[in-house]
Amino acid sequence: MVGQALAVTRQQDFGRRGEDLACRYLEGQGLVVLSRNWTCRDGELDVVAVQGDRLVVCEVKTRSGPVWGRPDEAVDQRKLSRLRRTALRWLAAHGVGWCPVRVDLISVTWPVDGEPELTHLRGA
Repeated sequence: MVGQALAVTRQQDFGRRGEDLACRYLEGQGLVVLSRNWTCRDGELDVVAVQGDRLVVCEVKTRSGPVWGRPDEAVDQRKLSRLRRTALRWLAAHGVGWCPVRVDLISVTWPVDGEPELTHLRGA
């Protein structure tokens, strides 16, 4: 049981490192990060940012290698629909009227003994 809890904590830390990298990348691209790991009954938004008048919701997937496939392969149409619904809840919770929303996917491949590689897919 303790081993499982430790494995989950390591996975969460690994995912958080990928999200940290994604946020630094987005800020370097001129976006302003508004929220991280925002949750509601419909799901979780890893990163919510703004670019001009557009809300950008980013799903961040981090992998250490190809064992589980490419990070972007973990996001299907069902997941994208859930992200869009959750983005609408974020807008309502923050008192923001309608605005254009874009859902992006950031894939981070971070080998244990290497440098991370980040891929940003806009408008997933």
